[in-house]
Amino acid sequence: MFHSSTEEVTTGGDTPECGQTCGVSSMDRSGLNETTSYGPASAYSLISHQSQLHHSFRLDWTNPSLLASTSDSTALCSHGGTPRLRRTLGSHPARTPLSDHTVTTCSSATTTTSGASVIVAVVEGRGLARGEIGMASLNLKCPELVLSQFADTGTYAKVITKIHISVPLEILMPDTASQKGKGTKLFTLITENFPGVAFTAIQRKYFNERKGLEYIQQLCAPEFGTVLMEVQAKYYCLAAAAALLKYLEFIQNSVYAAKSLKVSFKGSEQTAMIDSASAANLELVVNNRDHRSEHSLLGVLNHTKTPGGARRLRSNILEPLVDVDTINIRLDTIQELLQNEELFFGLKNAIGHFLDIDQLLSVLVQIPKQETVQVAEAKITHVIQLKHTLDLVPRLRMVLKNCNTSLLKAYSTSLEDNRFDMILEQIKTVINDDTTYLKGSLNMRTQKCYAVRPNINEFLDIARRAYTEIVDDIAGLVNQMGGKYGWPMRTTFSTARGFFIQMKLEGVVLPEGKLPAEFIKVAKHKNNYGFTTADLMKMNDRCDEALREIFHMSYVVICQLLSTIHQHIHCLYKLSDAVSMLDMLLSLANACTISDYVRPEFTDTLAVKQGRHPILERIVGQQPVANNSYISEGSNFVIITGPNMSGKSTYLKQVALCQIMAQIGSFVPADYASFRVADQIFTRIGVDDDFETNCSTFMLEMKEISYIIHNVSDRSLIIIDELGRGTSAEEGIGICHSVCEFLLSLKAFTLFATHFLELCQLESLYPNVENQHMEVQHTRSGDTGAESVVYTFLLNRGCSEERHYGLRAAEMTALPSTIIEEAKTTASKVSQQLLAKHHSDPETQRHRAVYHLATRLLQTARNSRLDPDSLRMYLKGLKKQFEAELQAAGQPASIDTEEE
Repeated sequence: MFHSSTEEVTTGGDTPECGQTCGVSSMDRSGLNETTSYGPASAYSLISHQSQLHHSFRLDWTNPSLLASTSDSTALCSHGGTPRLRRTLGSHPARTPLSDHTVTTCSSATTTTSGASVIVAVVEGRGLARGEIGMASLNLKCPELVLSQFADTGTYAKVITKIHISVPLEILMPDTASQKGKGTKLFTLITENFPGVAFTAIQRKYFNERKGLEYIQQLCAPEFGTVLMEVQAKYYCLAAAAALLKYLEFIQNSVYAAKSLKVSFKGSEQTAMIDSASAANLELVVNNRDHRSEHSLLGVLNHTKTPGGARRLRSNILEPLVDVDTINIRLDTIQELLQNEELFFGLKNAIGHFLDIDQLLSVLVQIPKQETVQVAEAKITHVIQLKHTLDLVPRLRMVLKNCNTSLLKAYSTSLEDNRFDMILEQIKTVINDDTTYLKGSLNMRTQKCYAVRPNINEFLDIARRAYTEIVDDIAGLVNQMGGKYGWPMRTTFSTARGFFIQMKLEGVVLPEGKLPAEFIKVAKHKNNYGFTTADLMKMNDRCDEALREIFHMSYVVICQLLSTIHQHIHCLYKLSDAVSMLDMLLSLANACTISDYVRPEFTDTLAVKQGRHPILERIVGQQPVANNSYISEGSNFVIITGPNMSGKSTYLKQVALCQIMAQIGSFVPADYASFRVADQIFTRIGVDDDFETNCSTFMLEMKEISYIIHNVSDRSLIIIDELGRGTSAEEGIGICHSVCEFLLSLKAFTLFATHFLELCQLESLYPNVENQHMEVQHTRSGDTGAESVVYTFLLNRGCSEERHYGLRAAEMTALPSTIIEEAKTTASKVSQQLLAKHHSDPETQRHRAVYHLATRLLQTARNSRLDPDSLRMYLKGLKKQFEAELQAAGQPASIDTEEE
């Protein structure tokens, strides 16, 4: 047979990806009036377009990449960030268009949407309902319609964050919100925040909640029917869904079969909110220096084996959980995986063979609008992939059989669904038992040819025999050529060239250093020649013709098969959910085996013993310097001081990253960890300016701090690293002081790093403020007597005693010593004038001692799990500490005299 004599050159898959049928295809006008599963099509005027971009730039309905080309390559660059309208020519210019495509791209925009496949529709209420947002999104590679509706503030922080997380390919909004309606604030913010994403304005009348509900009733798979109860009164998300599905049907040519979509409703209260700037500052999914680097939180935790698991981990990192019970269920599962080695490796092996089930589902539930050879070939591939996927289910069941935790038991039960076996049995009546999914284009081509069992279709069997004979003839021709010239020729296959001849040059002497004239299309790569002949090309054409016949007849058989199994196909949603979640939890467990992680607890206190920075640990390949963290309701505002390069920024990011890891259900890098669940995580890090939005360093700082102040809640975690550095010292201290006073009046946990040592005085004014500093050591060289600074990277109580440490950093550079000395003299004079020691009066110190005692007692009452004897010892220790603080304040050291 031809397999033995044929090698394969992989130049890409021989079939389109599973998700390709979802992409933009050419759209003929006759298709506009067809009746689809969504209901009768409207008149063609719904999508007639008008040209406004450029007289020489013409797009036609027959252009197969109508949206892709305009959003990626032909979109004009707008240097000022101003969006430009993009429209296509239509035959009815007088009628109102359904959509105007607006693309905003900038030369410096680094966030490309090359891998994006999500289309998002957004609509905002009008009048009294302004601020009520409805969103609907659908991934073209994953058949899940996600609906959201929530009330947002004037900054639209929730909308922007949700859109950022979805990484959209295109954003749809009503035309009344866009420039046609002079542009609402939401429209302006979306176009500013997503400069590289295509924007499409849809007529407002298509945002119809009644139609949206009809579509969902028609398309929602029975397993997810309960979502109808959730969304039937959510008018705005239903309206967004209506516009999105209509747009997908007409513009993207994606039609979904009835009762086939997974529809889910996600409110904004189920997850913690991390804005896009904070996600970038903390390097949650992308490293800021090198976008390809794995030195991000996702890179550290991502040991997933499937695309679905990787997507799930990414979305969980960007939207951590807030429900403690759900988090603890995940932690229990990870603990079992770590304790049960057989389960861990069994699951790892079982999960690793799964394909992208979401993408497979997406193409299986879509109805192709045109029946071409490519569609036929893709459908055969999908059925082979479906068989491959279902063949793996029994193995996964076996692994999960003896698990103990509730989550694994629930997934084990869901996999007992007899529909998996039912579909597989149906497939095996038509598809050969030994047909499976293989990597490599020639392997898959062979699998597709012989996928359908013999004797089902007589003409198919004849076509296959013809194909086999042609392939044998090709092998014979190449052998004949090799014998004729006495050269070691072999048959090779690639998707682009089909069958061709390949020959190594070792030991081969070419006449006149050239190949004979009958060898054409010669390509040389290193020590190899690749070429073909006229006869071989004719045989390739015959081969392709035979293949087309095989695919066409196989497609007819497979369509009949799919129609019988279609009603059961939705059980794959269960499988997809189980595989992606198990993959993610395995990945988190795997991270624990690489580093020394501990299971976190959830209380009303952030307490971490010997915590480490997870990304830094990966970079250095060993445990970095560990630090303790303690923030409670009694001391919820921590001011951190210390010299440049002493580790303040690293420590702040470490706390936030550990918080996020705990809330996704991961173990954390520490000896002990307790966290309070945060509903929002804010960061203000970095001192960059932004010339695209014409923002100076200080203006950018003010925008970011304004965002925090407008959105903060009592359950937030706030990280502020350097505030007020972009203006004069007096103004900087003033801004910092007033921001600190606002934040410390809340119950939010705040870590505030600063070089303004004047802010340390807040500790003497407010009992919930605590000063901490990064410690440094000074050493003096015995030979030269020169003083040098050693950074310990350790956090200690109290304010930094270091003065003029910026000048020490300057000494490490090539600045002349005369300039350094002059700077030191001037700085000392200014310090003597400005800085005076402020001592707290005894009454303030007494109040502070009482406040600390009260908060610690309250904390003990809420969270203590100590036995009576240990509790008694702890309380005695509190009493001694309180009496010591009173003595320091000059008060009588007896706790009995205290009425408070």
